[in-house]
Amino acid sequence: MKYTISLKKTPEFRSVYRRGKSIANRFLVLYKYKNGKEINRLGISVSKKVGNSVVRSRVTRLIRESYRLSEEIIDQPGWDFVIIARTAAKEATYKDIADALDQLIRQQKVFKENS
Repeated sequence: MKYTISLKKTPEFRSVYRRGKSIANRFLVLYKYKNGKEINRLGISVSKKVGNSVVRSRVTRLIRESYRLSEEIIDQPGWDFVIIARTAAKEATYKDIADALDQLIRQQKVFKENS
């Protein structure tokens, strides 16, 4: 099991928002940006519009776990990903979030072909 490096500082998030490409579906928005490093980094953003702190924490955990399990299909290292939860994510199950994230990663074309 690999350890995922997190984006933590506001300038790191802003850089991905400003320079990256985005794609969205019903539950999530995914931004990607080439970071020029040998590792992938992940940032998760869940606003107060999604719900109270319990709901936001749950959605964050679901997104983090979905990314952890789908990280092995990401082929090229060196990406910064920012995943933003939409308000519909508060009623989503783990399977909904996992399928939504998998769909976005495949649409961004950063996955291995044989997976």
